[in-house]
Amino acid sequence: MLHKFKVFLEMIKFEHTLFALPFAYMGALLGSVVVNDKLPSWEQIGWITLCMVGARSAAMGLNRVIDRAIDKRNPRTAGRAIPAGLLSSKEVIVFIIVSFAVLFVAASQLSKLAMELMPIAVFMTVFYSYTKRFTWACHLILGMTIALAPLGGWVAVSGTIDGTAIVFYIAIAFWTAGFDVIYACQDMEFDRKEKLHSIPGRFGIRGALALARAFHILTAVGLIALFAMTDLGWWYFAGIMIAYLILFYEHYIVSPNDLSKLNTAFFTMNGVLSIVVFAFTLVDLLVATW
Repeated sequence: MLHKFKVFLEMIKFEHTLFALPFAYMGALLGSVVVNDKLPSWEQIGWITLCMVGARSAAMGLNRVIDRAIDKRNPRTAGRAIPAGLLSSKEVIVFIIVSFAVLFVAASQLSKLAMELMPIAVFMTVFYSYTKRFTWACHLILGMTIALAPLGGWVAVSGTIDGTAIVFYIAIAFWTAGFDVIYACQDMEFDRKEKLHSIPGRFGIRGALALARAFHILTAVGLIALFAMTDLGWWYFAGIMIAYLILFYEHYIVSPNDLSKLNTAFFTMNGVLSIVVFAFTLVDLLVATW
């Protein structure tokens, strides 16, 4: 059972939770402070965490089941749980159903709007896994899906969506799309061979990295717009300046002629970025509240 549990954690890449969870918490902090003029409760944070666990686990499980045949043909992904025979599709489907149940129960303990919008989140988690079959914009759709985490955190505590929430959503959507494009560069040849759609497959490595830079410039614009649209102070500003340096370094270490540091650019840099922005936002709001 312990071995099986480890296989499930590996399947859903649990460590990649670092990408979305800090921004989900940041969405909850901003939504509660901007709309309710107070910090969210620990109970709300707990239910938001369960929502994230349920939604992300279901999304990754769905992706592994839907892409199992593609993963088996790709040397990079052939060792994943389903193609390697470590888990059966039926086991993963049960896991997906349980994960969606966790999401439903947790969302029901939050705002009414969170429950009303939950079907959109479920649809996006299912829809994304099919997009590489027909559009190179799949990276943008992934961004729109993952950015539901910070938007969901906002909605969960505030029960509303306003312009600030939308700007935050767009910023994180382009951030996700940008680093996903960088990650997809390693599969360019496979995508072309299998007639799968991706930005690297469509525009080549050089064009893909240029688009990733453009996406992250839009992220930078969105993060500074939050500074202008809210009462966030200099702690937040310092945090996003560090985030800008991280984004610059992420693109500096990856080039069309050298993808050897791709995993560092994809996982390490973006994991650090999300934690930094959340931590400085938290300090900013705690200082303001104090």
